Amino acid sequence: MKKRILALLAVAAFTVSAFAGCTSSGSSSSSGNNSGSASASGETASTGEAEYHIRVGHVLASTHPYEMGLKKMAEIASEKSNGKITIDVFANSQLGNERDMVEALQLGSQEMVLVSTAVLSSFTDQFLVFDLPFLFDTTEQARAACDSELGLGILHSVDDQGIKGLAWFENGFRNVTNNVRPIEKPEDLKGIKIRTMESPIHMASFSVMGADPTPMAMGELFTALQQGTLDAQENPLAIIDTNKYFEIQKYLSMTGHFYAPAPLFIATDYFNSMDEESQTVIQEAANEAATYERQCLDDMNTELQQTLADEGMIINEVDKALFKEAVQPVYDEFTGTEAGQVNPDILAQVQEIISSME
Repeated sequence: MKKRILALLAVAAFTVSAFAGCTSSGSSSSSGNNSGSASASGETASTGEAEYHIRVGHVLASTHPYEMGLKKMAEIASEKSNGKITIDVFANSQLGNERDMVEALQLGSQEMVLVSTAVLSSFTDQFLVFDLPFLFDTTEQARAACDSELGLGILHSVDDQGIKGLAWFENGFRNVTNNVRPIEKPEDLKGIKIRTMESPIHMASFSVMGADPTPMAMGELFTALQQGTLDAQENPLAIIDTNKYFEIQKYLSMTGHFYAPAPLFIATDYFNSMDEESQTVIQEAANEAATYERQCLDDMNTELQQTLADEGMIINEVDKALFKEAVQPVYDEFTGTEAGQVNPDILAQVQEIISSME
């Protein structure tokens, strides 16, 4: 197992040195054209050049590493295909929320999407392992799991449901912000109304610590916090920064409670209708862009705590051992062989990957 992991990590990382300067400028893609989809049977895109015109949507800000990675993918695909493939990037939920966009791939009304794993529970239980709280201690452990044979199998577990996995992008470790108090121990969450993603495991994790979790679409969150409908939210630093939650949230607690990978999907029917050479280009561009996006996130994270402190947020670290103990009932409830549970074998394989790195 360990040898396989190291080999896969080497493949996943080989392009890091090829990219420098994470920036969303200079891309051949566009985020302002919401035109209809060109078919994959030879229709030209709006440029008059492209044979395959792909729209990819995500729900985050246009300054987030998601956007940078997707625009890098557009550049790579255009270059490798000599303009045969164009990719237009749509940020800020322009094409809908995550569930809407996943379903649009199945319906054939959208070609590509970058999403969180939480919305995939209705398609397969395999992604649920990434919803477990405090599973990973480091980014290196999490990436090793994603890039392993197991992780790639999970990524492709929905290929037969109309959404083909291409690559693992990343959102990072999620942290709590709120306007009530610093969260230093699990008990500090008691009574706090917090927005979570659409995940029973996420909601249960906050419930056992005494919080009042409420799932809500990303596009509605800023207003809910601003109006006081919610006290808190939880997201990686890059989202806290790019969505400007520092303007309306006082406390940032570095809980790192969930790791958030981000699978990139293309509509299976659309991909299958592409010629073989173009399929290869798309896959290579996705792999290279995923490495680039992770590097962008790493670069951003080295500065973000200080940036957010400069914006006026009060930041505190936590003793994660206390939180791990508090959420143990979540593992007991959501590990099993029933629908909606994390398969014990999958969890054991992830834990083996983590142990192999210690």
